Amino acid sequence: MKLKKVGLGILLFSVVLAVGCSNTADDKSKNSTKKDQSGKNLADEQVLNLVEIAELPTGDPALATDTVSFTVFNQVMEGLYRLDKKNHPVPALAKEKVTTSKDGLTYTFKLRDDSVWSNGDKVTANDFVFAWKRVVDPKTSAPYAYLFEGIKNAKSIMEEGADPATLGVEAVNDFEFKVTMETPVPYFVSLMAFPTFFPQNEKFVTEQKDKYGTSSDAMLSNGPFVFKGWEGTNLSWKYEKNPTYWDKKNVYLDTINVEVIKETATALNLYDADKLDLVLLTGEYAKQYQGDSEYDVETEARSAYMQYNQLRNGQKTPLANENMRQAIAASYDKKLLTEEILANGSKALTGFVPPSLASNPKTDEDFRKESGNYLPYDKKAAKKYFDAAKKELGTEKFEIDLIADDDETNKKISAFLKDQIETSLPGVTIKIRSLPFKVRLEMATNQDYDLQQGGWGADFADPVNFIDLQQTNSPYNRASYSNAKYDQLLEDSKTIHATDPEARWNDLLAAEKILLDEAGISPMFQRAGATLQKSYVKDVYNHQVGAKYTYKNAYIEAH
Repeated sequence: MKLKKVGLGILLFSVVLAVGCSNTADDKSKNSTKKDQSGKNLADEQVLNLVEIAELPTGDPALATDTVSFTVFNQVMEGLYRLDKKNHPVPALAKEKVTTSKDGLTYTFKLRDDSVWSNGDKVTANDFVFAWKRVVDPKTSAPYAYLFEGIKNAKSIMEEGADPATLGVEAVNDFEFKVTMETPVPYFVSLMAFPTFFPQNEKFVTEQKDKYGTSSDAMLSNGPFVFKGWEGTNLSWKYEKNPTYWDKKNVYLDTINVEVIKETATALNLYDADKLDLVLLTGEYAKQYQGDSEYDVETEARSAYMQYNQLRNGQKTPLANENMRQAIAASYDKKLLTEEILANGSKALTGFVPPSLASNPKTDEDFRKESGNYLPYDKKAAKKYFDAAKKELGTEKFEIDLIADDDETNKKISAFLKDQIETSLPGVTIKIRSLPFKVRLEMATNQDYDLQQGGWGADFADPVNFIDLQQTNSPYNRASYSNAKYDQLLEDSKTIHATDPEARWNDLLAAEKILLDEAGISPMFQRAGATLQKSYVKDVYNHQVGAKYTYKNAYIEAH
């Protein structure tokens, strides 16, 4: 019997706003200088205050699916690898690069012997063995378990009830970790920087039972910072420098305070008053500051798209009708959305996989360019599709609800979509439900919606990270989309074509075409972040894939 995977990989619009030292005449301690060994001019007080616009859903790396959680884990935990400033995976708990067999089926990691948990225990190979077996165990219901499928016996454990103890992982000794694959996975090493692959302390997790990851007290740290002050539902927490971290000499911040604030205007007012160091801008705010010396735009490996739920409460929705999906997909102007509503550097997206993520292994052509353009804005086509849908469904009127996060940006997008769809498709009424982040995740997981403003940020630099999402049994196929040919192409890319880069690439191109030709989803935009950032905040790493931010090397420069 196949495991029914549950979970939600919504990585929409989670952003941090960095707050550093205020620039006031009496703030002498923050403006004084102390140089470290690398010559950095450090402010005496290394305190950073961050603002998140969404709640933290979970502190359990096995259960997390969102940017907020992964950002937390990237500060307070560490895996075999970590992403550097250029988004390259570099050894972290692995003391050297992994040794890989010629056939790509065996990976041997030598671990550092000086890494400890915040309870004083050594981090050992068994922590990885335990964590990975826990993730693939169906009892855990880990949404990202599918990423382990290339490992020996992982699929049989997840889908056929095999014993998790048979997973192809082994602690050769305390500081040597061996992984045996069933099929080669070309991007396997890059996954080692992703939080779902981080170690977990077996004794602590077992003792905590169901409480594990529900508060900062029910979590352990082995990363640059320890986690404090999160009670599970409150909207604030902090990171404190970990005194036992193996690389603490390269961690400069003493404390990072985090609070959830959702209003851009509030953050911008604080920024203008020199109370905030970094603020994300959209719409009129972004237009206002273009050309400012502190203004910057970073395009991200993130796709925003419309998710069409085809099955709700056991009943087919109007969106199970392909003509209805095609009508909605053609009804909204992506260029208008990005240039006038967002105005933050985001670009209209013409497919599922965003540009600049991956290139053809033979020709080096970008996946997005080679795959082509799908589902353009076309009001005449929208009306034609809608007329066909009304005839097939036997009704002229449709009330469709649209769920999205309740932050300011998503509210603007929702209002835009409502206006565009209702104007293009007379007879459709869009009912907007703006929900707290955690609530929306639950509603989407339960498929208790019609339309959703979906989104995905790349966990690793490969098109399969997006194409995988809409496979019939994917935990992120939260809309009951299903196509047997699509599923087979994905399976081929992971099995018979796993070691044939060109054939694998063609599988993924063909799969995306099927999905978009059927309007299984419809693209909106490739996300970018327009920001204002003070010059004295240094070395905050903004990653294009995986966990969004790294503060390990960040510091406040004396000013």
